Amino acid sequence: MASYMINSQRSTVNNPEAITLYELNSLVRNMLELDLPETYWVQAELSEVRVNNGHCYVEFVQKDKRGNGLVAKARGTVWRSVFATLKPYFEQATGQLFTAGIKVLVEVSVSFHELYGYSLNVVDIDPSYTMGDMARKRQEIIRQLEEEGVLNLNKELDMPVLPKRVAVISSATAAGFGDFSRQLADNAGGFYFHAELFPAVMQGDEVEQSVLAALGSIYDRESEFDVVVIIRGGGAVSDLTGFDTYDLAAAVAQFPLPIITGIGHERDDTVLDLVSHTRVKTPTAAAEYLIGLMQQAADELSELSTRLNQGVAWLIASNKELLVRLQSKIPAKAIQRVADGKLYLQRVSQRILQGAMSQVNRKRQSLPQLSHLIQVAQAQAEKQRYQLMLMRQKVADASPDKLLVRGYSITLRHGRVVKDASLLKPGDEIVTRLKQGEAVSIVK
Repeated sequence: MASYMINSQRSTVNNPEAITLYELNSLVRNMLELDLPETYWVQAELSEVRVNNGHCYVEFVQKDKRGNGLVAKARGTVWRSVFATLKPYFEQATGQLFTAGIKVLVEVSVSFHELYGYSLNVVDIDPSYTMGDMARKRQEIIRQLEEEGVLNLNKELDMPVLPKRVAVISSATAAGFGDFSRQLADNAGGFYFHAELFPAVMQGDEVEQSVLAALGSIYDRESEFDVVVIIRGGGAVSDLTGFDTYDLAAAVAQFPLPIITGIGHERDDTVLDLVSHTRVKTPTAAAEYLIGLMQQAADELSELSTRLNQGVAWLIASNKELLVRLQSKIPAKAIQRVADGKLYLQRVSQRILQGAMSQVNRKRQSLPQLSHLIQVAQAQAEKQRYQLMLMRQKVADASPDKLLVRGYSITLRHGRVVKDASLLKPGDEIVTRLKQGEAVSIVK
């Protein structure tokens, strides 16, 4: 067989019927253009998405339904004129970023270039297909949590009567976190809250792992908190996809502390909202919810105090009436004894009232003094701002621009820093970046 192949190859060297590779590729191109319709609607998954100079370059794949292996793959291009309208249209309709990992239904034209080979040019997209796939994945997560019996575990936890120790998962620089903190601090009831931030990324590809890490840190200090609040202020609907994952939903559903979520919009519920103890619309609403629970406890305590006072007053009045009736029935010689008993009863009643008021005051004093603790919180916040300023200064001092000002230079090849001269080859083009300008060189 090997000998036959060698002879066959040799026989074509001077064959006048042989064609060049370019001619063959041109033939393939012409056949495709003649035989294929102008466009096709194709279902596929995006495995890679790159944007360069306004053009979007993608890789379409199809996976085996019985496994995760690939059964088909093709390059695709969304030219700038189409991508400028297709991307915002898709993301607004689906609430999903146009990124790798999603399934799409796209209208494509097939092209074949003699040099670059086979590719697909995207001319349109159907967002409803992706929305259906997203809804299906969300229902699969919910169904799996139901089958595991954990879907409603967090909802079944008792919310503390006084949820004043709050673990907050949010971005430290998010406006929503600032709104939440101000709402808690400036509450009309004067209630004190100890809120500690566990920073997390609240949008993008790192949401799941970042929030899971924050939950892990809170779990290690579970006894120090009454409730967990996950908040995210504003942002696009497409940023909510990071909260629709099984691992994050399972962690929240099984968390030992009640979790309040304020991460989406009024009309958008994530899987995380579904499994949390309480879902509110905004970070401010989360703060109002906690304040409302404290106010409810204070109102109940005030009502108990009023009812106790009324009960004691009624008891005193009832006994006075009884004494009046008894006075008319006993001999005159017992009047003095009755008077003594009345005086004793008044003293006892007074003691009961004083004891009740003392008990109520002790309950009221269980709510910490707001003014002192706010000062402590403000001091802690000032210390954190100072530490943040130092960290920013350190980052600024480590900037490459600072090194260039001092006379150093940076050598780049293909946009990457060169650290070892032995890696350079003759003919390589290198760029030397100085404080002012760049110099391009060729390695000899």
